[in-house]
Amino acid sequence: MKNILWLLLVVSNISLAQTREFPTAPVARLTPGQLCSTPTEYRYAERIAYCERDVSKEQKDQVFAVYRQMGFTLSYTNRSSYKIDHYIPLCAGGANTNANLWPQHISIANITDAIEKLGCDKMAAGRLSQARFVYLIRVVKNDLRYAQSVTQELSRL
Repeated sequence: MKNILWLLLVVSNISLAQTREFPTAPVARLTPGQLCSTPTEYRYAERIAYCERDVSKEQKDQVFAVYRQMGFTLSYTNRSSYKIDHYIPLCAGGANTNANLWPQHISIANITDAIEKLGCDKMAAGRLSQARFVYLIRVVKNDLRYAQSVTQELSRL
């Protein structure tokens, strides 16, 4: 019975993706997140590897294509409503690889970008570790309901 319920859950999630215009979070098997392995410099007292932004149009198109294959429509005519987001932000040591990129709707970016800036500012001030910030930004990007509590936590640092 447990396996049948799990299968129904998986099937319902697939059909949900097939009817959605855009993902509300990175799809874990497509975008698990990845840290920079070829840094151009190291930042902050913690010496976090930093990769310069380097995502070509072709790479962005690839990211859109694999998410469309998952069933998201990601409107071709409304491309300005999306950005290719670094799941783990560059300022937190994220990579420019497909494993760290996803098509983020601007309505989501409006929430997460402010949290990224706040977290990176706290890392620069030495008040937040990379590991903790990566954990927190993953929490928020996987479930926006945590945006307020993460913002409050970061603001207290």
